Amino acid sequence: MPSIKVYNMAGEEVGTMELSEELFGAKINENLVHQAVLQYLANNRQGTQKAKTRGEVSGGGRKPWKQKGTGHARQGSIRSPQWRHGGVVFAPTPRDYSFKMNKKEKRIALKSAFTSRVQDNKFIVLDELKMEEIKTRKFKEVLDAFKVKKAMVILDSVDMNVILSARNLPDVKTFQINTINTYEIMKYSTVIATKQAVQMLEEVYA
Repeated sequence: MPSIKVYNMAGEEVGTMELSEELFGAKINENLVHQAVLQYLANNRQGTQKAKTRGEVSGGGRKPWKQKGTGHARQGSIRSPQWRHGGVVFAPTPRDYSFKMNKKEKRIALKSAFTSRVQDNKFIVLDELKMEEIKTRKFKEVLDAFKVKKAMVILDSVDMNVILSARNLPDVKTFQINTINTYEIMKYSTVIATKQAVQMLEEVYA
């Protein structure tokens, strides 16, 4: 069972914590992590791109000139792809890029992502994360104590002071337990979680 240090908001060590072997000490499956990231990105694609084919472009109802005797190459329509204002060959059309993953595969990918952050010493546990007022500067001081710039912050409750204090930092995003996904874990270089949030994670995902 992996063990991790617990810090306060000033970056001082205040204890240790035993982590769940199933969630934070799992065997890393890089393939499923890759699939989970691809699925997240694909499911977010709108797929609304559209261009007109030769059959959809207006005009070109008759031959521009007769078939033979003009010295020009034969043409059937001025809306053929080689003409200016002509249709697009194999034009993109609206489509759905999303695909599905099994729940078991998603769970394995999530465990692999958490395990990789623990193994890389990019998982920081705080005894608590509380802000008396909405101050981005105060929140940045917490990050500076750990020399972290890009972080995923997992909260154990909806604390608007913390959420709004972190909102103006472009490389920091706060998450609740039920909004976590593999893509976000891999996107941010460091994961910061409160001790209680870790316990809740273990209850939900382990």
